Amino acid sequence: MAREALERARRRTLALTDCLDDEELAAQHSRLMSPLVWDLAHIGNQEEIWLVRAAGGQDAIRPDLDPLYDAFQHPRAERPALPLLPPDPARRYLAAVRERALRVLDAAPFDPDSADPLLADGFVFGMLAQHEQQHDETMLATHQLRRGPAVLTAPRPTPAPADAADLPPETWIPAGPFSMGTDDEPWALDNERPAHRVDLPGFWLDTVPVSNRAYQAFIANGGYEEPRWWSTAGWAHRVQAGLHAPLFWRRAETPDAVEGGWLRRRFGVVEPVPLDEPVLHVCWYEADAYARWAGRRLPTEAEWEKAARHDPATGRSRRYPWGDADPTPELANLGQRHLQPSPVGSHPAGASPLGVRQLIGDVWEWTSSDFAPHPGFTAFPYKEYSEVFFGPDYKVLRGGAFGVDPVACRGTFRNWDYPIRRQIFCGFRTARDADPEERR
Repeated sequence: MAREALERARRRTLALTDCLDDEELAAQHSRLMSPLVWDLAHIGNQEEIWLVRAAGGQDAIRPDLDPLYDAFQHPRAERPALPLLPPDPARRYLAAVRERALRVLDAAPFDPDSADPLLADGFVFGMLAQHEQQHDETMLATHQLRRGPAVLTAPRPTPAPADAADLPPETWIPAGPFSMGTDDEPWALDNERPAHRVDLPGFWLDTVPVSNRAYQAFIANGGYEEPRWWSTAGWAHRVQAGLHAPLFWRRAETPDAVEGGWLRRRFGVVEPVPLDEPVLHVCWYEADAYARWAGRRLPTEAEWEKAARHDPATGRSRRYPWGDADPTPELANLGQRHLQPSPVGSHPAGASPLGVRQLIGDVWEWTSSDFAPHPGFTAFPYKEYSEVFFGPDYKVLRGGAFGVDPVACRGTFRNWDYPIRRQIFCGFRTARDADPEERR
């Protein structure tokens, strides 16, 4: 399992970088992102630090690279000025580290009761597979930001099933306690732990993510021009950043010739915005404004997780909405099999016990919650993974997107970012409190 996860991540890393020439790999396509060649060597450096040195107890291969590829020492905007490894030396370094890492893997005991928590259940190998896949997702976002002809291809998702148009717009999530977080997911990261009881009142949740069609209604109704729909900070950001639509959207020159009147740029291809896809590339402030306009709100993180994991028939929390089985293409749109979300209402086999669809895959979903530790949180194996980000500056996203690998996506997995971020593959769904009669 660990070897396959590491090898799958490496195939994806190389596919995302081998498709570009050296000049494009070294270029910074956005100040929000690193040059792709930085990510390439950073992946190798983290693998060296954790798999070769920490887990394997071996001598360092390139200790001189540690400060250069330390993400906390060098903000993304400054990385192009660093003396980075060129693409071919970066690839050779990556290969040399992997050769050593696989030797460590072959000798690892994978004992769940190991005295070394890094090696228990192969945690450190899962951590590094997740780390590489997270950087692959970041590199995919860089591909979306780069200008130039398309270099990535993938088939389009299948159309929505026949029942998608007949789904109820919202689903009732009953009141009561559930178990949030996990104690027994072997590769869960520190911010997913520990499991703890959360008691919630009943609430309504959108059955599917908010679609481009619904979001275009918000735009057409003047949603970007009405301060009353925006928080104070959100309106200030909207004005300062000049927001008027999701990132990568633009009005068609002849709107009547395009259904909905909007075009988008997607990995180098300009195309009409698909009305029935989940809206993508909106920041938290935009999601919050839409929810207010719709007379609703964003769900809390706890509400999202209860909807995604709680089984009211048994009272237990599942690994995924559909159960404990690993994701498959029938259950969720993950793993970069497609380069866009599936239409809303897709993947009925992946629905939660209450019938909520697409809680895993397609788009990361903004929640109303600040990123905070679960009660009893312990930083592991280093505080910079989660602890330094806790606080009101970051909002939580849940569920994963089409560019997320299954190894880095589960019902407890937590993502976070600044509320102004739009380059990530983010969308949302809305919720509302129960009416007084519904609370009885």
